[in-house]
Amino acid sequence: MKKIFFIAAVFYGILPSFSQKDSELFRINNTPIMVSEFKQMYEKNLTIAEDKEANNIESYLELFINYKLKVKEAYNLRLDTVKSYKEELESYKKQLLAPYLYDTKTLNKLVKEAYYRTKNEIKASHILVKFPSDRLAVDTLFLKNKIEGYRNRILQGEDFTKVAKEVSEDPSAKTNGGDLGYFKAFQMVYPFETAVYQTKKGEVSKPFKTKFGWHIVKVTDVRPSKGEFETAHILVRNSPKSELKVNLLYKLLEQGKPFKEVAKEHSEDANTAKIGGRLPKFGTGKMVDEFENNVRNLKEPGNYSKPFKTAYGWHIVELIKNYPVSSFSEMKNELTRRVKKSKRIKISDKALLSKLIAKYQVKEYPEALTVFAKKKKEELKVNELNAIILSVNKKKFTQKDFLKFIKFKNKTITENFNDFKKKELLNYFKENLFHTNLEYRNTLLEYKEGLLLFDLMQKKIWNKASKDTLGLKSFYIANKVKYGKELDDIRGQVISDYQDELEKEWVKKLRNNNMVRVRKGALRKLKNTYNQ
Repeated sequence: MKKIFFIAAVFYGILPSFSQKDSELFRINNTPIMVSEFKQMYEKNLTIAEDKEANNIESYLELFINYKLKVKEAYNLRLDTVKSYKEELESYKKQLLAPYLYDTKTLNKLVKEAYYRTKNEIKASHILVKFPSDRLAVDTLFLKNKIEGYRNRILQGEDFTKVAKEVSEDPSAKTNGGDLGYFKAFQMVYPFETAVYQTKKGEVSKPFKTKFGWHIVKVTDVRPSKGEFETAHILVRNSPKSELKVNLLYKLLEQGKPFKEVAKEHSEDANTAKIGGRLPKFGTGKMVDEFENNVRNLKEPGNYSKPFKTAYGWHIVELIKNYPVSSFSEMKNELTRRVKKSKRIKISDKALLSKLIAKYQVKEYPEALTVFAKKKKEELKVNELNAIILSVNKKKFTQKDFLKFIKFKNKTITENFNDFKKKELLNYFKENLFHTNLEYRNTLLEYKEGLLLFDLMQKKIWNKASKDTLGLKSFYIANKVKYGKELDDIRGQVISDYQDELEKEWVKKLRNNNMVRVRKGALRKLKNTYNQ
């Protein structure tokens, strides 16, 4: 039996919604088991169990009590202290925590924004004033004034392209006048992308900052995206006779010769000629403008363009297939994954932190920071750093904690303290989620106990049934009439039955060694909930 299948048997399913109110259903010795935990397991069972008896609340309660008794035994045997178990649980906890570390409202807004910017492509030109390589002048007024001056020249009537060629510190502007072509979501750094999409067609933006420097942009066009294209092309590289040659090849196509054959025999793109000129699928911004524009003009698969020229030579391009932008519901999961991986997710992080600051009692102690301004980190004596520097509700953090955090960091004291505060707020949130969110608590408990139960069953039942040859043989002899075949012929079935027998005897012992008390009132309410 593989562990993942066993965990699935007690874990996977539809998670119900819970209110934060909860009550005790039963108690094993002095340990209470709550109604919400039972409901989560029971409701999941309703979706997968075919046996009506298994759906009966009282029958299922007996199974659930047996399950909890086994889990208790696992803790008694300290299986939760085993290194492999702790590592696997920690890995799962990180996965389970992940959705709670985003501000859902902000995340959904970012995903919808990314979809709009995927469906609608934008064309813009920019002028850049770069930060110096040592980044010492990142926020100087001088750089902002410089870009403001360039913007004023354009607003007063100078041509954007001319000014860009003259002053932009983007090296490509000398030839392209700052023209960036068409692009969409995820193709530029997020602050740049946002500034462009927030600027109206024909307008010049106010100065804005990215990690590269200060920019202004002019939006020159907005168009609906056509998605991605699968194409083939014929290339004739630049030469005195290239135009003549490409026109002859176009005539062959017009006379009915298949595009694939013409490409194989005559295309001068050695990498694609052997496969009929076929190119990898591409979308906006992946090909030079002339090539992409000619592809966009092809209406149906099988259509091909007239000859056109790019920096690489003369081309004829055939449309094989167009892949339009999918619906939002189809793209939502992929866009959510990309948003979470991109820098734009920091907006969600900020929103979550703002909520935590508003929710918790957060107090800062600026006077405790002064020691870090007066002395270098190396000069500070750890045993003297006991003053409180930050508190979150009743949890307190000292100068010593802060020193440990900044040990290898070279930011300013203020920047370091802000980072420290964010880290501890998030840690506090994660540590307390188990006590404040029933869905998270019960899901984690279910997986945690499922892992323990797997190890326990392996130790107590499965290994014994397969390795205890004498016990297996005795069980077979006692039930030989039932089987009617030799042991070697039905060993698998006998081992399975022997496991069941061992488990029954073991559960009996657990029942005898522990006190189980069910709260009848809570059980009655549960039965009423499900009309039983």
